[in-house]
Amino acid sequence: MSSSDDDRPLARTHKANGITNAFTLGHPPKSKDIISESVDKAMDKANPPAAHGAPGISIRNGPVDEMDIDGPVVNSKVNGKRKARSSMGNGKSYKEASEGDDDEANPLSKRRRVSKGKNKAEVDSDSDDAPLVSKKLKTKPPTLVRKPVKASETAIGESEDSDAPLGEKLAKKKADIQKSAAKEAKAIRKDEKEHPKTKANGTASSKKRKSQINGVKKEESDDDGPLAKKAPAKKKANLKTEASPKKKGKTSKVETKEDEEAEAEEEEYRWWEDPTKGDGTKKWTTLEHAGVVFPPEYQTLPSNVQMLYEGKPVRMAPGAEEIAGFFGSMLNSTHNIENPTFQKNFFDDFTKMLKETGGATDRNGNKVNIKEFSKCDFQPIFNYYDAQRTEKKALPAAEKKRLKAEKDAAEAPYMYCMWDNRKQKVGNFRVEPPGLFRGRGDHPKTGRVKKRVDPEQITINIGKEGKVPAPPEGHRWKEIKHDQEGTWLAMWQENINAAYKYVMLAANSDVKGQSDFKKFEKARELKKHIDHIRKDYNAELKDKVMANRQRATAVYLIDQFALRAGNEKGEDEADTVGCCSLKFEHVTLKPPNKVIFDFLGKDSIRFYDEVEVDDQVFKNLKLFKKSPKSDGDEIFDRLTTSALNKHLSNYMNGLTAKVFRTYNASFTMSKLLQDMKSTGSIAEKIVDYNEANRKVAILCNHKRTVAAGHESQMEKLGDRIKGLKYQKWRIKQMMLDIDPKIKKKKEKEEGDDYFRLDEELEEIWIHEHQNFLVEEERQKIEKKFNKENEKLQADGGKEMKHKELEERLEEADRLAKKYKKENKTGKVEAEGKGPTVEKCEGNLVKLDQRINTMLFQAKDKENNKEVALGTSKINYIDPRLTVVFSKKFDVPIEKFFSKTLREKFDWAIKSVDEDWEF
Repeated sequence: MSSSDDDRPLARTHKANGITNAFTLGHPPKSKDIISESVDKAMDKANPPAAHGAPGISIRNGPVDEMDIDGPVVNSKVNGKRKARSSMGNGKSYKEASEGDDDEANPLSKRRRVSKGKNKAEVDSDSDDAPLVSKKLKTKPPTLVRKPVKASETAIGESEDSDAPLGEKLAKKKADIQKSAAKEAKAIRKDEKEHPKTKANGTASSKKRKSQINGVKKEESDDDGPLAKKAPAKKKANLKTEASPKKKGKTSKVETKEDEEAEAEEEEYRWWEDPTKGDGTKKWTTLEHAGVVFPPEYQTLPSNVQMLYEGKPVRMAPGAEEIAGFFGSMLNSTHNIENPTFQKNFFDDFTKMLKETGGATDRNGNKVNIKEFSKCDFQPIFNYYDAQRTEKKALPAAEKKRLKAEKDAAEAPYMYCMWDNRKQKVGNFRVEPPGLFRGRGDHPKTGRVKKRVDPEQITINIGKEGKVPAPPEGHRWKEIKHDQEGTWLAMWQENINAAYKYVMLAANSDVKGQSDFKKFEKARELKKHIDHIRKDYNAELKDKVMANRQRATAVYLIDQFALRAGNEKGEDEADTVGCCSLKFEHVTLKPPNKVIFDFLGKDSIRFYDEVEVDDQVFKNLKLFKKSPKSDGDEIFDRLTTSALNKHLSNYMNGLTAKVFRTYNASFTMSKLLQDMKSTGSIAEKIVDYNEANRKVAILCNHKRTVAAGHESQMEKLGDRIKGLKYQKWRIKQMMLDIDPKIKKKKEKEEGDDYFRLDEELEEIWIHEHQNFLVEEERQKIEKKFNKENEKLQADGGKEMKHKELEERLEEADRLAKKYKKENKTGKVEAEGKGPTVEKCEGNLVKLDQRINTMLFQAKDKENNKEVALGTSKINYIDPRLTVVFSKKFDVPIEKFFSKTLREKFDWAIKSVDEDWEF
């Protein structure tokens, strides 16, 4: 890309005394077109080469010393936000918006709620791939610097088998993996050159399969996409395509069942094996669905429930009362309601609605001018809604079941659609109810009112022959479309960010699965070109043309540190940035080669990372920040995201910056799996998998700060382990109660400390644990009693009286007395029917297994406290690699994928075996 390729006009300048002055006309300074040789040499002298290993590993969360250059400013808004460039538009069409990030499919209601008293910014960091800082960046002056919590010197721990820090070892591993990638890319191209008749995906087109699946003739190989290594098909003796000897006589029920299952499998639509799907732009031929479900209309508050202003109740119109209710109902969400931005935005919209609806009045009908937020008291409203929530929770199980059944029956028609005559599950068919926008991170619009969506705002997408769903009575749809290139069923525009919201198919549907499949296949295709790309950008790091050098530096950062490319933002959008939109204050340089990134990333979540970079990259960043640039000025001022992606598409059709994240994570995981030899129990194998996943997350910089609740979680896990050790001690004491003579024998075989109490089981802890066990027993008894009563009530029987519960609770009292006696005498009486030493020894073996499993879990949890494993596993590591591990080492896939993920990645689970390679 030459300087002429830049799609923005150069800053207008004039010369005074031979010096170019970019400020004279009020324009920001811009980097020069060409980098002179003298400037290059001068910077080389100023920056001697750093003595370091392979760059590319985050050293974030280690000690952050005071810096003698470029003191960091967190998200400074000097000179305003980054403005949208003329080449990029601010808005998106409904088609463009439908191809947005998966995160939009997750409604806020599904995200983790933050309980009172905990870190208010604690979120499910696995849901986002940007490294997170769990401390909330409150709306304070932007110059305030909040450094991440300090961890160890290396931030990623010490290796268990050597004195070298894990970071140092992984840096070398990363370099080895990149060399392997270059070697593999050359091998792939060589193979294609030698076998020109073979398609890019490695499947020979001349050979035909004998069998047909889904009515589509298959290639000889079972390959499922570009660059796939052929995986031998598993034989199924009961498939109709294979001849099997017929048994004489009657067919057993088992055989019939197997035949039915085989037939069902034969008929299952395996789209990933259908080469005719996904090639064109037409997504469907016929489409029918029932439309959307609207939230219930607003029910006004009882007359005795009113907001207070200056301590006095006020009345208002339903529209304003509903907005007051939005705020009042969430007083327990202190993270939001204590946020000044949230308060201001809410109060602005609330007072605006008051004006539109006639304002507020007191009991006597006198006007009340509500103009100060601090004088509003929403507690009565909160109390009302909180009581409703409590009442709903307290409903009998049978009533809850009945209500759910009614709701499911009412929504049943909307749950599925007919897509090309195939029944497909619809994702979120419910129109989002009105409320207060919360946003993520430090969003500037948090607290704004999300308005109710009317049918008149909704566009329906359906087949021409399909029956258009009827809108609610008295309403009409905005528009009816027959967009066969779109995968959406309904669409509307919300009022907060003017973003388009869509009703799409569910994650486990064919269409969604194909989207994931294509994403990972695109990353696999990058294998063939990665060596050329890396060779080119490393060469262009020294290019004399400024635009080329900036582009090469950006690609380096995107490839090595998984930075997002970054998109332009409008004036009213959050000041979030990515690589191409980094500003002066977002990058701090620390000689000889350390770079600190500190900015608001995706979803307004703070991205903080300290990394070691190549010497030339450090030099380039210093050049891009050269005076007269200062806070607010762009570092990559001759680069846009669109220009960067256009350049990348020259290497490979459809290649964009975001493909690097998927490729690096998947390729790294595949290399780690090739070298892995996992043995032992399932728990040990899961630790091995998570360890590989952890390395991928570190290598790809999917890191996070330690969650606020980590220590308490580890403490609880430690208590559970101690509880099992206490249980072991009690069983050993029971052995002595059964046979006192066994003491000498066991101590001789196992050691003098066999019957001794574990040192970490202190007396105070034991008493607390005993109290906990007694209380736990009480809760179990009460829960069982209530459940039995609910069942009796549902069956029309007579409920048990409270006396029955009191009699059952005596068991907990007996347990408390037993512990008290044990503490006094130091002896434990044998429990159970016919207790024997052999039975006790069997129980000890089981307890040891449970303790070992928990110790592995604790180790796993501690190792992964700073790493966003879910981000790598779900979004960036090809799910087929997880399936390969599952099948290769005989670990149930349920251990890695939840039910929802198993449905989402059904195509991956069914399409590969243990020999598949990325």
